[in-house]
Amino acid sequence: RARPTGPPDGGWGWMIVAGCFLVTICTRAVTRCISIFFVEFQAYFGQDYARTAWIHSIVDCATMLCAPLGSLISNHVSCQVGIMLGGLLASTGLILSSFATSLEHLYLSLGVLTGLGFALCYSPAIAMVGKYFNKRKALAYGIAMSGSGIGTFILAPVVQLLIEQFSWRGALLILGGFVLNLCVCGALMRPISLKEDCKTAPEFLEQNYVPETEKQDLKRMSICSPLIKLWPHECLCYCSWKEYDFLLMPGFMVLAVSILFMAYGCSPLFVYLVPYALSVGVSHHQAAFLMSILGVIDIIGNITFGWLTDRRCLKKHRYFCYLFAVGMDGLCCLFLPVLQSFPLLVPFSFTFGYFDGAYVTLIPVMTADVVGTSLLSSALGVVYFLHAIPYLVSPPVAGWLVDTTGSYTASFLLCGFSMIFSSALLCFARLAKKIKRTHLQSLTGNTALKQHVWTNGAIAYSVTAELDQRDVEFLAVDRNSFSNR
Repeated sequence: RARPTGPPDGGWGWMIVAGCFLVTICTRAVTRCISIFFVEFQAYFGQDYARTAWIHSIVDCATMLCAPLGSLISNHVSCQVGIMLGGLLASTGLILSSFATSLEHLYLSLGVLTGLGFALCYSPAIAMVGKYFNKRKALAYGIAMSGSGIGTFILAPVVQLLIEQFSWRGALLILGGFVLNLCVCGALMRPISLKEDCKTAPEFLEQNYVPETEKQDLKRMSICSPLIKLWPHECLCYCSWKEYDFLLMPGFMVLAVSILFMAYGCSPLFVYLVPYALSVGVSHHQAAFLMSILGVIDIIGNITFGWLTDRRCLKKHRYFCYLFAVGMDGLCCLFLPVLQSFPLLVPFSFTFGYFDGAYVTLIPVMTADVVGTSLLSSALGVVYFLHAIPYLVSPPVAGWLVDTTGSYTASFLLCGFSMIFSSALLCFARLAKKIKRTHLQSLTGNTALKQHVWTNGAIAYSVTAELDQRDVEFLAVDRNSFSNR
């Protein structure tokens, strides 16, 4: 059967988008709604802010920390199997949490087990969207990632109602049944094999690792999945390295560092928005409504930013759109401490929700732009893995600051400055890259240098060895153009 030459940009791809949409509802939206249980857990177990915040932190940390495991299962077994297994684990964790007798019990069941289940579902589902779309990739991701906002909008008041009717134990039990829908989502993830995935390791094909009759078939297959079945340890190590050689790319390194600061800044807001609103006199229903507003505006940010950045005029400026969205969310956090009434908190939820949806949509798009579609699953596993430590430590640190200072001001300021630094780092990195490229263009403007580069391969290598692929393209000019000058 012939392999598609490129992503189909439609067809079954829209079912993949629908499946990813449901996955983000059952994972990220449910995680956000755990903050609604915060006050209930604190009152029932009689603990302080910092200890109670560890529940939300461990869920987020386990989801992101185990994201590479989800990518590994997706690459080497099946995306469908990984998501179905994740749905079973997450549901089990929520059901066991409804019988909790201590915070430590919740740390293990709601934190570790549910977070692990979410990890097996989240990054593989997102990577599948990138496999099916190219021209409309940002729009497809916008629709798929909007599940987080739609889910928050719907689930926030529903969870509050469930808590009032059935207590927090009954609400967790019902959420456990709801999360089983991840198994249905997994069934939709039909795998696709593209020609750009057909990478081989020629030096290993020359060895006697596999029978001669199978070598031609292996050359037409993806590098990773057949290796596990047929090739020995040495070739498997080579395969694993090829899956993660993007880690040494300068562009990915800068993105990774910025992700660390962005993740630290965004996590506490979803934990403490409801408690902060309650502390300034907002009612329980109004506080839950703030989360709903944030969720529905998040949807608008997902879809509109996805659609806009697919337009020809903005497609090449996705990088700056992303850092602008992160910076705006940072500014929102800086202003939050002075907003101490429901009418003032509503505009905050609008603004923060919109730009949160914007940059969340662009994270997988930017990752694909940096590493390519063939490595997207592994790269997203690493990107979401980088969220783990910030997600783990930032809510407890923010809670410790609240307990120590008696207010939320220090916590929100730290979040805001962290996100602004993430945006500024990307901006400075792009400026440095532009300066380097300008310098390279000035070098290639010298005809004598060009001719010397073409006649001396060793010097050409020394000139380009420390430049990335896009910079090297400036030197890749046809020889005839030099001979004419």
